[in-house]
Amino acid sequence: MLSQLPTLGVGLGFREPFKSDLFLNRQQVDFLEIVAEHYLDAPVQKQQELEILAAHFPIIPHAINLSLGSAEGVDTDYLHKLAALIEQINPPWWSEHICFTKAGGVDIGHLSPLPYTKEAVEVLCRNIAEVRRFIDVPLILENITYMVKLPGAEMTEAQFLAEVVERSDCGLLLDVTNLHTNAVNFGYDFHDFLENLPWERVVQLHFVGGHWHDGILIDSHSQSTPTEVWQLMDEVVAQVPIKGIVLERDENLPPFTEIAKELQTARDIGRSHQRWG
Repeated sequence: MLSQLPTLGVGLGFREPFKSDLFLNRQQVDFLEIVAEHYLDAPVQKQQELEILAAHFPIIPHAINLSLGSAEGVDTDYLHKLAALIEQINPPWWSEHICFTKAGGVDIGHLSPLPYTKEAVEVLCRNIAEVRRFIDVPLILENITYMVKLPGAEMTEAQFLAEVVERSDCGLLLDVTNLHTNAVNFGYDFHDFLENLPWERVVQLHFVGGHWHDGILIDSHSQSTPTEVWQLMDEVVAQVPIKGIVLERDENLPPFTEIAKELQTARDIGRSHQRWG
């Protein structure tokens, strides 16, 4: 199923300040990824914005608050709203994170890592099965960054990701910046990580740059993409028939000319490995 998904090319995570420049540079952006929460219970202005974007670009919804790792299950009210949005857009796929954002009914406000245990795999797969009752569009799951490793791990992070996507029959949204950030902060070899991933399930990539704070690399989406991440992306794209690559810039937004240069670099990497024209 994943191999039959369309190849979209190079995309941009849509942020409102990009809107004018986006239409002036239409030919440099193949598709857009939107934050789904920005369009749930949205005012008329946001609904109109979504309609305009969808009229000019393929749209991929990227959710951040479904909390697939919550032991108490997913929020059904939220799920119904998300399902309605995805039905409206009718994308080739949509994405969420392998994490939890709610615990005991409380929204904790950030993407929190799960313990790499069989029990956590069971929780994720059970919640994904519930989500699929309402959303039949293919789901791809993203690896996150984290500041602490939870105790009690029964497998490595890469083995955990592989187990989750295999058991749930989902694709993988491999965030190469997140992978680089975790490898730097926790001192592991990303090559070992990559060797444990099911390559055939990698559908999309995320990339961007972060910043250093007190000797820790922070995934702030606030800087241009560093050389190490470009090199990692090149290694992955060489191995994977990737469907799309998305620049995910959120803070310290530069002139759009800099955004366009990064998109072109990603496009060149894809072309060098015959991933798109």
